[in-house]
Amino acid sequence: MSNILNIGKSALNAAQIGIATTGHNIANASTPGYTRQVIVQAASQAQNFGYGFVGQGTDITGINRVYNETLAKQLLTTTSTSNASSAYYNSINEINGLLSDANAGLSPVMTKFFSAISAAAANPTDVATRQTVISSANSLLNRFSAMNSRLDDIRQSLNTQVSASVTSINSYATQISQLNQVIEKATSTTGNPPNDLLDQRDLLLSKLSEQVKTNVVKQSNGNYDVFIGNGMPLVVGDDTYQLYTQANPTAPNRLEIAYGDRSAPKIIDGSSLGGGSLGGLLTFRNETLDSVQNQIGQLAVTLATQFNEMQQQGYDLNGNAGVALFNVPQPVATSSTSNIDKTKQATATFVPGQSQQVTSSDYTLKYTGGQYNIIRNSDKVVTSTATLPITVDGIEFNVNTSTPVEGDEYMIRPTQGAASKITLAFDDVEKLALAERIDANGNVIAFKGAGDNGNGLRLGKLADSANVRMLGSNGNRSYAQAFALMVSAVGTKTNEMMVTSKADASALENATTAMQSESGVNIDEEAANLLRYQQAYQAAGKMMQIASQLFDVLLQLGQ
Repeated sequence: MSNILNIGKSALNAAQIGIATTGHNIANASTPGYTRQVIVQAASQAQNFGYGFVGQGTDITGINRVYNETLAKQLLTTTSTSNASSAYYNSINEINGLLSDANAGLSPVMTKFFSAISAAAANPTDVATRQTVISSANSLLNRFSAMNSRLDDIRQSLNTQVSASVTSINSYATQISQLNQVIEKATSTTGNPPNDLLDQRDLLLSKLSEQVKTNVVKQSNGNYDVFIGNGMPLVVGDDTYQLYTQANPTAPNRLEIAYGDRSAPKIIDGSSLGGGSLGGLLTFRNETLDSVQNQIGQLAVTLATQFNEMQQQGYDLNGNAGVALFNVPQPVATSSTSNIDKTKQATATFVPGQSQQVTSSDYTLKYTGGQYNIIRNSDKVVTSTATLPITVDGIEFNVNTSTPVEGDEYMIRPTQGAASKITLAFDDVEKLALAERIDANGNVIAFKGAGDNGNGLRLGKLADSANVRMLGSNGNRSYAQAFALMVSAVGTKTNEMMVTSKADASALENATTAMQSESGVNIDEEAANLLRYQQAYQAAGKMMQIASQLFDVLLQLGQ
């Protein structure tokens, strides 16, 4: 009789645990990262009574997560990829809107400026048309400055996002490491996996993959070793490694990612992070933001320099030799913070008459192996020399020392930020040099009078001359063509990233759906399970009731 009671008791216990587990699923149906749990039952060891083996009820052998490691890894990968392309697209779309805006772009103000010059050349003695040139020049500089300032804002926003992402990554690493310890202890103590803690750890991994490419290796003790990017360890058992942010040694406004020992972390290439929002932001900066800001500066420097050179070839309204209309800044040269002698400085200057050779690239000047190497960073073309100065791409490079040290490094930025630094050198309309002073043979000629417009016509023709060297294009371009090429390149890349981000988002949705259909909670299914366990519970109770009644009969027979 006790055997029947024990069987009923085991059935009652199994149904009760089933109801509790089902209720837990229902309660956490909307909990982020929760994985559906199921009870695992097995028939108890049967007992041999000679005439056969009689069942002894049921045992609960475990409560497991419905978890598919393959789908989970696929979800981590697609999450990282989707967040990277989304971050890139959202960022480049801002620049695309800035450049392509018909009202806020550079094309209208450049057209207005050169139209004003042509109008002044047509009537060189008219003060009003000369004033229009000065006003248009000021508007042109304001537009260049405003565009560069907007790019600076985008850069600062990117720095803020990078800092926040690094903080999140480090926080997730610490929490995953702590959960590794708790999970290992719970598993070794009880022999059963703590399912809800496993869910918490997997949720942290999901959040980590939103920030950076994430790979997981599961150890025999249940711990997760986590690697980011191209294989950099972030969590190994109980140990964690950190990312850091620090200013670029040669560009303080450029925030870099560093990795390694806290006392001396080393800057890593952003492309090595491989994905996630952080990887997408850094790739956007390297591929688009830097180049666009440099190209805007290149266009401003080239236009202003070439206008100055032509302006200085004419006579002004009073017969004086023309002077520069624009104050053009020289390239910015910065010493690396790792240089031993901090007093050594590099210099870089635009070479007069060679502005058509100026590119939008930054340059690295480095002393190694007894010679100076000038590296054009955009395409890694190297020019080597044993002595300085040397002219490369219309820029003269030099260092203020005759005793260089192995490893000395300098960063030269000829055009980045230059669009905000160019100013008007004068606002006196009489100083506009519209009269011819240099003839076609390069000879200085006498002042022909205020009505002469020979140099003004040449100034107007600058608009259509192939004066801007755009790397990656065939030959030089006019100012308008150079800007149009820039707008087109950004627009093409924006469309590419829009398509990519949509495709990646679709892949992420599919991976999420696959994971949810495998591991997520279906309320209808759980309701059916609840009814099934309720019926099992009632049946088990009925079994125990019958066993009790049979026992009462035996007692009555013994009286």
